[in-house]
Amino acid sequence: MAKKPRTAITPTRDEDFAQWYQQVIKSADMAENAPVRGCMIIKPYGFALWENMQRIFDGMIKDFGVENAYFPLLIPLSFLEKEAEHIDGFAKECAVVTHHRLEQGENGKLIPAGELEEPYVIRPTSETIIGDSMARWIQSYRDLPMKLNQWANVMRWEMRPRMFLRTSEFLWQEGHNAFETAEEAHEDSLKMLGAYKDFAENYLALPVITGEKTDNERFPGAKATYTIEAMMQDGKALQAGTSHDMGQNFAKSLGIKFQARDESEQLAHTTSWGISTRLIGGMIMIHGDDDGMIMPPRVAPSQVIIIPIIRDEKDAGDINKYINGLEQKLKSANIRFKTDNSAERTPNKMWGAIKKGVPLRVEIGAREMEQGVLTYVRRDIGKDSKTTCSIDEFVGSVQDVLDNMHDDMLARAKTFLGSNIKDVDNIDDLISYFKNDANIGFARIDISIMDDADFEARLKEHSLSTRCMPFEDNGKKVLIGKAY
Repeated sequence: MAKKPRTAITPTRDEDFAQWYQQVIKSADMAENAPVRGCMIIKPYGFALWENMQRIFDGMIKDFGVENAYFPLLIPLSFLEKEAEHIDGFAKECAVVTHHRLEQGENGKLIPAGELEEPYVIRPTSETIIGDSMARWIQSYRDLPMKLNQWANVMRWEMRPRMFLRTSEFLWQEGHNAFETAEEAHEDSLKMLGAYKDFAENYLALPVITGEKTDNERFPGAKATYTIEAMMQDGKALQAGTSHDMGQNFAKSLGIKFQARDESEQLAHTTSWGISTRLIGGMIMIHGDDDGMIMPPRVAPSQVIIIPIIRDEKDAGDINKYINGLEQKLKSANIRFKTDNSAERTPNKMWGAIKKGVPLRVEIGAREMEQGVLTYVRRDIGKDSKTTCSIDEFVGSVQDVLDNMHDDMLARAKTFLGSNIKDVDNIDDLISYFKNDANIGFARIDISIMDDADFEARLKEHSLSTRCMPFEDNGKKVLIGKAY
């Protein structure tokens, strides 16, 4: 009987994908469950990843003329009541603040006191409060377009939390733009979707399918919802980002009006778009292996980790001086790096770097120092990529090595995505496909299937949902799958 290979993560993906996912997060020291139900604490390594993602995408949207602002966490209940369809979509997830003071009762227990005249909702999303500001700030067509974004936290009371994927509180960006014409708003909603696809594929190595959501999956109150859908290694879908053409629906309910060029009063056309920390969960489930996380190089907190191998303390000073020369050159080359000078044993340092998914692991000991070289290993390939070269050769090629790693990660994920989409002809074949546990991924079927009166009920019976109508199919097909 073949010996089971040693892995850093137990259970493996094949044994229990859900538990594997949790263990990857734990072993990479990215986050942990909070004492607040359904919430998480993002630890420094996980937050450094989010900061890099935020920095990159923030630069991308600023190139589109979007400006950052910040709006209150608490939204008056009356604001949400103005948009009935919108709040209906979030009502069950809302956390409500009803009191503004605590008083001490018997046995030292604190009791809410000072009931508010009007309750506040902790923002599940900010369309209404941002719309209220737009209604005041926009007076004329000369004030348009108005393009606003905020990086913030939101709260949606989650019954089945899972770190990064679904938590009661999570971090995101939410963009809200207003335009003079319907054509501009439509173009903007697609432009922002394109930005999400660009960010996902060119920075996270995360391939996505772009398309429009079906009517039943559309954002509450939107005219149209566009999405990027990704496929995890277990075949489930992850809605990785959405962009909404709101038409004039929100402008009408929130009073976003302007004096048009012909001096008539018109309603603005608005869009809304957002991505969140669930992208981190997607990166883990697309790229991780049975040894832990594999960080996409362009967002990795550290692109290179340097591990000193000191077997004799008399060599420590010289080895550290040699490493310092490498550090200075990496800094000049704008490569993010970290040197592990902890008291851990060398094997533990190596496994730690593997579990954290650091793209390149550099090992330097007395032998490397004496020969004027270093040894490095790519995280996504492992020992088969082990290479020895001079410091100058490494620094001169390190960006190309990182870019090749990104390209390889994206290519592998694209191959997986493409090979797990099954074309089916009818609803019975679709259900039969997903009944077979060996089949994962998405089924693609003609859009006319949605006219079947039993279609939605049969999907729900088997925990399936429509993911999108892919642009590449010109709206003639719909993707079906299980989702996070």
